[in-house]
Amino acid sequence: MKNSFEQLKVAKSILKSLDDIGFITPTPIQQKAIPIISSGVNLVGVAQTGTGKTAAYLLPLLTKLKKPEGVDPRVIILVPTRELAIQVGEDIAELTTYSDIRHAAIFGGIGWTKHAALVEPGVDILVATPGRLWDLYQQGVLRFKKVKHLVIDEADRMMDMGFMPQLQQLQEIIPSKRQNLLFSATFSEAVEKLTEEFIDFYEKLEIAPSATPVRQVTQKAYAVPNFRTKLNLIRYLLEDEEKFNRVVIFVRTKEHAESVFKVIERKSEGEKRILHSNKAQNTRINAIQAFKSGDVRILITTDVSARGMDVSEVSHVINFDLPKDYDDYIHRIGRTARAGKKGDAITLIDPSDEWHWGKIGKLMRTDVKILPLPLEVELVETAFAENQEQLREIDRQRKIDDPSYQGAFHQKKRRGSAKRSFEDKFSRTKARQKRNKRKK
Repeated sequence: MKNSFEQLKVAKSILKSLDDIGFITPTPIQQKAIPIISSGVNLVGVAQTGTGKTAAYLLPLLTKLKKPEGVDPRVIILVPTRELAIQVGEDIAELTTYSDIRHAAIFGGIGWTKHAALVEPGVDILVATPGRLWDLYQQGVLRFKKVKHLVIDEADRMMDMGFMPQLQQLQEIIPSKRQNLLFSATFSEAVEKLTEEFIDFYEKLEIAPSATPVRQVTQKAYAVPNFRTKLNLIRYLLEDEEKFNRVVIFVRTKEHAESVFKVIERKSEGEKRILHSNKAQNTRINAIQAFKSGDVRILITTDVSARGMDVSEVSHVINFDLPKDYDDYIHRIGRTARAGKKGDAITLIDPSDEWHWGKIGKLMRTDVKILPLPLEVELVETAFAENQEQLREIDRQRKIDDPSYQGAFHQKKRRGSAKRSFEDKFSRTKARQKRNKRKK
């Protein structure tokens, strides 16, 4: 195994940049992927976020390019979001400090003419979202005759976001004689289908079994009865400023994002920002940059808004809500413990989440036990509407497991038994809290 970038035959100008950045030892995916990519073979790489996969394909491709040549791009890197396009563009800029290789990142959300002016002088490596790449092609700004390498990054995200039609369009106009590189955190059926359509012969490199968490992430889960108690737990955790020094809080909806933000804005120290679909593109990008630089301590975000976020110093990821898509859990916790560092992922589980938590455990091949609430956290009674919503969800889960199950209305004796077993944990917590108060 080659354990230095020099042994991996990375170009000298890139080695100088790596030295400046402080990258000394290749990560496992870099050690294995770089020789394969350098040999010209098609590659499908399955690796979690935070394992160094971006550099795994950039280093050999930048080495292959050697110097500027012509006007048209020779490498195209397709990414699902503008945030990831910006991030990969910044990575290329860092790695080409001592190189004349020309690069650009293009994405939707701003007028295409600005990007047309950006690529007009000539570009060697182009990072793009599929829609914007197609825009510039249709306007006659870009030609693809010189493309020798195509990278599809975060392929699972591409599929989740419905990019298959755009990718099929691009497949028709990019030269078929090229090297194909596909990277994904998971190897789902959709990604497998994409691979079959785009790549004839390839090597598959799986650094960890598909859908397993990064080893440096310590995972915890707390049993929390309802939304208001979740807010109390978040507030309690964030009191420890030294430990929780850079935190991403994931929520399912923009309404939950606003609710969490209102509570922690008043009750916790440090700068906070909020990301969701109603926020303007520049607002989201500026918030991520401020978080990355350390000016922001707490970032509250939905899954969509966080895509492409690459911050190496995240101390904690807190899942205020479980994601609808189980694969998103892997993406979320991969936001901490990046670049070989350690990190913590904390998940808040209400009674209707326990079933989903079991499914996520099977996907990860890891059993993370649900812990009782810390005694210092105030328990709040569950509101009637929220209680009914939880019971309906538990009913739905039972019907999935047992199609003959007719629901709580027909089986009153069994109504909410899963919820009651979960609530036993809260009654025990209340009893412990009362005992502690008496002692004091």
